[in-house]
Amino acid sequence: MLRAIDQLRYIFDEKGIELVTPNVVQTLSEEELIEIVPTVDAWIIGDDPATEKVFTAGKNGKLRVAVKWGVGVDNVDFKACEKLGIPISNTPRMFGNEVADMALAYFTGLARESYRVDREVRAGNWIKPAGMSLDGKTVALIGVGDIGLATARRLKAFGVKINAYDPFTKLTAAEANVDEILAFPDKLEQADFVLLTCALTPSNFHLINAESIAKMKDGVIVINVSRGGLIDETALTAALTSGKVRSAGLDVFETEPLPMDSPLRSFEQCILGTHNGSNTREAVIRASLKAIDLLFGFLEIK
Repeated sequence: MLRAIDQLRYIFDEKGIELVTPNVVQTLSEEELIEIVPTVDAWIIGDDPATEKVFTAGKNGKLRVAVKWGVGVDNVDFKACEKLGIPISNTPRMFGNEVADMALAYFTGLARESYRVDREVRAGNWIKPAGMSLDGKTVALIGVGDIGLATARRLKAFGVKINAYDPFTKLTAAEANVDEILAFPDKLEQADFVLLTCALTPSNFHLINAESIAKMKDGVIVINVSRGGLIDETALTAALTSGKVRSAGLDVFETEPLPMDSPLRSFEQCILGTHNGSNTREAVIRASLKAIDLLFGFLEIK
């Protein structure tokens, strides 16, 4: 939203609202937020640490309302908002198709090693790796919310079997467009791909860890377009080193931006992203307009 703000500034200008736009690439620190948030009436939250400490500082200042831009809310303390009497919402169902498109880019890119081929050709090498045929393969799809459902629709075109996992879904397998809905980690050993599209919650933190990886077949491919905390990166690094995990497509990480000393950078067979799955011009404007609408509603601005 910050990078598209010039397309949206007029909405605030027309209503005489001052817009504060910090210069930040990914997130502000808790300390920086404690300085800024008390000076504003409303806060549109990105992936910043929206903790009770920050909300308390805001409440002691001018802060009246908040909206979490986007779908994921693992960085936001909603209970603190309730306790402090700060109205808050997120913008759900904004990016299902966009993130699913990115998941498929990793899916085909890793199966055919197209990204590695591109890197090698640019370096002057002419490599021809034998790829993986996708028809008949099995995908463990973890999460059948908006993003998972959009991903399942796309995956079906490849002729794959989809074993889905989501303890909160009320959908049948047919309604979700998957073959089975299972309790994790049932039949995890069948999967050629493990694809994460679920929200991060306290109960699934490090869902992909040494124990669950051990249940997977040798040479499995792991893709995460959701939240970095779903994967224990130390366990994944060990599995990539041993070959248990053939490769990984990671749009998200436990620490973002990915630290320069992260061992994940050393695996040429992997595709590394920048938490950019939702970032299309159309989707950013769509979600931003929704966030603004919610914010104005809380503030009773017509």
